[in-house]
Amino acid sequence: MKKIMCAALLSAAILTGTSALAQVQQTPDESDLSPKFGIKGGVNLTNMYVQDVSDENMKVGFNAGFFAKLPITRGFSIQPELLYTSKGAKETYDNFIQGEGEYRFNLNYIELPVLAVINLAKNFNVHVGPYISYLAAANIKDLEDDGTIEDITDLDAENFNRFDYGVAGGLGIDISNFTIGARYSYGLREIGKSGSLSGELTRDSKNSAISLYIGLGF
Repeated sequence: MKKIMCAALLSAAILTGTSALAQVQQTPDESDLSPKFGIKGGVNLTNMYVQDVSDENMKVGFNAGFFAKLPITRGFSIQPELLYTSKGAKETYDNFIQGEGEYRFNLNYIELPVLAVINLAKNFNVHVGPYISYLAAANIKDLEDDGTIEDITDLDAENFNRFDYGVAGGLGIDISNFTIGARYSYGLREIGKSGSLSGELTRDSKNSAISLYIGLGF
C-alpha cells in the first residue's frame, strides 16, 4: 500500500511539474503556438565595478529594440532580441593616475541576446542565455568640483573594446500581447583596452546592468 501511495504521489508530482512547464505561450485568442515579433523598451541601471575608485554609482540608461519569441514546444521558446542599450557608470576618482573628480562613462551598445524562455506558470516565465554586443558609441564626461561638465576628448569608442559578451537572466510576465520584465546581465570581457588610458580608467571592469522593460508582441 505504501508503495502504491508513493508511486501515486510521485506520478502526481511529475504531472504537476510537467503541467507547470507546459503552460501555453500563446494568447487566449490563439489556438496554436505561433511565433511572435514585437518591440520593447525600458530603463537600465548599470555599473562597471572599476578598481581604484573611491565611490561607484549606478548610471541610469535605456534599452530599446525588437524581439522574436519562437516556440519550440508548449512552455518553451527561444527569444532572440536586437537592442540598442546604454551602459556605463559614474565613478569618483581620487588617486595619482586619474586625479580627482567624477567621470561619467556613457557606453552605447548594439546588443544581441539569445534567451531560452521557460514558462513556470501561466503568463509567468524565466529566461536565461548569452548575449554579444558591439560598442556603437562612447563618451566620457568629467564632472568638476564647481559643477561644470567637460567631455574627455581623448577617449571615444576606439579606446574601448568594441565587442562585449556575457550572460543574462530574468523574469517576465505575459499579459495578452504585452510583456513586462526585469533582467540582469553581466559582461565577461573587460571594457577598456589594456595598455591604454581607457584600460587604466576602467581597470579589470566589466559591464553590469539591471534592465526593466515593457514590450508589445504581434
